[in-house]
Amino acid sequence: MSFSQEFELLLRARYPLIYIPTLEEERVENAIAQSAKRLGNRCVYVWDFVDGYQGNPNDEGLARRNPLQALEFLDKVADNGAGIFILRDFHRFLEDVSVARKLKNLSRLLKSQPKNIVIITPQVAIPPELTDVLTVLAFPLPDVSEIKVEVERLIAALGQSLNDKVLDELVRSCQGLSIERIRRVLARAIAAHGEIQPEDVEMVLEEKRQSIRQTQILEFYPTTEKISDIGGLDNLKDWLLRRGGAFTERARQYGLPHPRGLLLVGIQGTGKSLTAKAIAHHWHLPLLRLDVGRLFAGLVGESESRTRQMIQLAEALAPCILWIDEIDKAFSGFDAKGDGGTTSRVFGTFISWLAEKKSPVFVVATANNIQALPPEMLRKGRFDEIFFVGLPSQEERLAIFELHLARLRSHNLKNYDLERLAYETPDFSGAEIEQTLIEAMHIGFSQNRDFTTDDILEAASQIVPLARTAKEQIQFLQDWAAAGKARMASRDNRLSSRIQRQFMGNGE
Repeated sequence: MSFSQEFELLLRARYPLIYIPTLEEERVENAIAQSAKRLGNRCVYVWDFVDGYQGNPNDEGLARRNPLQALEFLDKVADNGAGIFILRDFHRFLEDVSVARKLKNLSRLLKSQPKNIVIITPQVAIPPELTDVLTVLAFPLPDVSEIKVEVERLIAALGQSLNDKVLDELVRSCQGLSIERIRRVLARAIAAHGEIQPEDVEMVLEEKRQSIRQTQILEFYPTTEKISDIGGLDNLKDWLLRRGGAFTERARQYGLPHPRGLLLVGIQGTGKSLTAKAIAHHWHLPLLRLDVGRLFAGLVGESESRTRQMIQLAEALAPCILWIDEIDKAFSGFDAKGDGGTTSRVFGTFISWLAEKKSPVFVVATANNIQALPPEMLRKGRFDEIFFVGLPSQEERLAIFELHLARLRSHNLKNYDLERLAYETPDFSGAEIEQTLIEAMHIGFSQNRDFTTDDILEAASQIVPLARTAKEQIQFLQDWAAAGKARMASRDNRLSSRIQRQFMGNGE
């Protein structure tokens, strides 16, 4: 159901107090005005703290700097006079006892009158005493059709034309931005060279990155890592390769649903986060990183609002990859947290979205401690697959050494005994192998020479791997995966030649 349909349903059902959290004040007011026309030309009254009521000459400036008087104005309108009363930024006055009391009185009175109060605010901030009388209605960011209409309007005003491919790319790059931001960035492009050019897509993407940064919830993460940069994890790579084209229109015509996501469980430093970055690069999709801790805020209702905002933004940017690192730390033991149920409500909203989402948002969540994850997270339907990422085998360690040394010393890779390095580093993770090489480079650099195999082995002897310091936890994870609770990300053998050829064919 669209916003207009849901809003008009609430009006017909005589919901007296409607609360719309959005930063797009102008756009939501235009949508409300259109709904008012469709419902028999209802009068629309607009109030803000500085200018009072606007639009009607008889009431111009009424209740300026007086929020209680703004509510009392409804008493002066005839009982049968249908009207929508828009109150801008009214969330700032809800803590006032007289304003809260008046709203509660009006909520009973307006049930029998064709009048509705609509509070437009940039965020959800509802005091507990009003939660039962205010109905929160989400206002989504503009969809593809709205963005296309706006872009075509600007292009027509310039007397310019763009071919369909450039237009579609420009519209797609604008997804996730408000109409005001789209107008602003395109006006900047026009000011720069007098017209909209294909190269302006990069300017739009930078505006998108700025918009995402301002939310302080999601981070637009650049990706340069390739799937071929991951040593081992052959089963996982094979699984990802088969779904490389699953977001295309051809896949839709075939009848394939959008892939839902992956949960990567395993030992720290084994390449889970690297995999998330490599997926985005290989599938040519934007990568959004979610820090779950940023969802939680101090004000009542704000954490839930941030969660809805995160979902709305991710869906507006779809198709995309949503990367949630160390999700186990965010929701561990949420039932016992003394935060008034905030964590439980945030988790409920998030887990429901995972199960019900239809948008092409591919969620990649990583976790180190499976015991900390709520059982609901592991239920089938939340993710397409749960993979266990364990410590690399000797063959995989050889591949990891080869990848790093090919990057660091490609001109004399043959001077390093890869077989010996892999054999002498049992229980080392990929991150620990990388740290070993850095330490070996320090040894060589301090002696004004290149580092050698012996330097690497000396560095390895000084590192105590996590497999030994956290032996019990790792053993639990391995036993859990061996019991069939997750799919193994690795195979014992090296990457098959068929998959290697696929990497080569995809420029990976």
